[in-house]
Amino acid sequence: MAAHSIWTGSINFGLVTIPVKLMTAVREHTLHFHFLHGKDHGRVQNTRTCSVCGEKVPWNEVQRGFEVSKGKFVVLTDEDFKRVDVEATQSVDICEFVDESEIDPMLYDRPYYLEPEKKGRHAYGLLRDTLTEAKKVGVAKVVIREKEHLAVVRAEGAAMILELLHFADEVVDPKALELPPLKGDKANAGEKKAAKMLVDAMAATFDPTQFHDKYAEELKAMIAARAHAKAGAAPAPAKKAEKRPSNVVDLVSVLQRSLAETSKHRAGGGGAKPANSARKKPAERAPSKRKSA
Repeated sequence: MAAHSIWTGSINFGLVTIPVKLMTAVREHTLHFHFLHGKDHGRVQNTRTCSVCGEKVPWNEVQRGFEVSKGKFVVLTDEDFKRVDVEATQSVDICEFVDESEIDPMLYDRPYYLEPEKKGRHAYGLLRDTLTEAKKVGVAKVVIREKEHLAVVRAEGAAMILELLHFADEVVDPKALELPPLKGDKANAGEKKAAKMLVDAMAATFDPTQFHDKYAEELKAMIAARAHAKAGAAPAPAKKAEKRPSNVVDLVSVLQRSLAETSKHRAGGGGAKPANSARKKPAERAPSKRKSA
């Protein structure tokens, strides 16, 4: 599938302007379903019904309101929205250049490719190569579909990528969560040792192509089979994964069994053999009989 152009504009920093196209960089595999009437498969349409009088509401009587307290709304008109509407400048305005390591990964949202127009190829290559050599990214503001976004411009091989960011106040502070203390002061030495051995045994080089959306793939396969099957044919029941017990009591034995199963799986062709540090301690490995963790 070819990348889709969102808009045509420019990258601006200082007095430099680079004409570019903003292209989609990811494809989601979400399947979209329609609601149907079970009797005749007619599509069920959404209707606008007033919760007070129960009447159907035509579009020309629909207003947008913000609930300031329970049941009380502030109504805004189209003119109100126009007053605060950001100008669609069709430009990526770089404000500053920073080290990418300074940006919290929690802020990253969605990537787009930046493709240069013919007359901007030289300047595009210059900025890309400069960012690569300087190991910097550009922090920018950009308006996409009437919404202003914070973003970064970074070099990725021969391409430049515009990656949208969340604003800082959109990220939930983890201090509100009930979390165990750092360094796990209640964990004993045996648990830490077993956990470290399991991490070492499962260590690998990340390859995103090895991971797939199995749920979407199985749904598509079921839809394709149903589309070609005879009417009334029932699909094969999906295999259910074994339930794992949630009341883990002996954490060390669970970790050791996991280590043993990982070692057997990789030695049998399921991946690289475990590291020597994991193999040199037979006394800490679990019995060979397979058990659920």
